[in-house]
Order: sequence, then C-alpha cells, then structure tokens
Amino acid sequence: MVWIMLATLAVVFVVGFRVLTSDSRRAIKRLSERLGITSLPVESMIDQFGKTAGHEFIHYLERPDEAHLQNAAQVLLIWQVCIVDGSENNLQTWHRLLRKARLAAPITDAQVRLALGFMREMEPDPQELYAFQQRYNPLFLPEEGVFYLH
Repeated sequence: MVWIMLATLAVVFVVGFRVLTSDSRRAIKRLSERLGITSLPVESMIDQFGKTAGHEFIHYLERPDEAHLQNAAQVLLIWQVCIVDGSENNLQTWHRLLRKARLAAPITDAQVRLALGFMREMEPDPQELYAFQQRYNPLFLPEEGVFYLH
C-alpha cells in the first residue's frame, strides 16, 4: 500500500514539474531546433544569466514572432563568442549555425543592449560587446573586388 502512495506521489511530482516547465522547455527547444543544436548551450546561458534575467529571456523567447527569435539567436551568439569562447574558430562556427538557420544578420546596437540587459548580473564590459559587434558585422559586407551581375 505504501509503495502505491509513493509511486503516485512520484508520478504527480514528475507530471507537475513537466507542466510547470513546459513553456520554458518549448521556448528553448524552438531556438535550439532552429539552430540545429542541443538545448544545452541555451540552457547554460539562461542559467548563467541568473534567475530573474533567465526568466526574462525565456519570456522574450516565448514570443511567437521571428524578430524575437532573431534577437534571441543574436544574444546567444554574443554570449557564446564574448563570454564562452572568443576564438575566431568559435565565431565562424556560430556564424555558420546562424546562417544555416537563416538567422544570421549584422548585430545591431539594440541587440547589444538587449544582451547587456540579460547579462546584467554578470556585469559584462559594454565596450567588449560593442567591440565584438564591430568584429562580427564585417562578415556581412561584400568582399572587395567582387562584382555582382544582375
């Protein structure tokens, strides 16, 4: 009899946990599937943001329009290259991922401010993020000497 009560309690706990976290898991899954990556980098970033900023990012990502997904992908890019690994190889890898997902675009000042807002508990150096923006955005300029015929 006791084992039935314990099993029922465990099932209720698991189901309750899954119901309470379904929106956040769905939002994280939306971004990670679009980028073709596991959810681990997104979840890790959200954890590092802290409780409040992490919830704000999830609510931001839950919005259904493409612009919010684009901005969330740019925040992930900024996180991955400015905080996790600033190497040129990592930059190229994340740029390829975003390009493949059709989310690659120059980073705007608004996106840098958005990233700074989510990373506020970590107190990143704003100049470092703006310097990254200047380093990343030339990837979208046409190469010199290349002519396009229409």
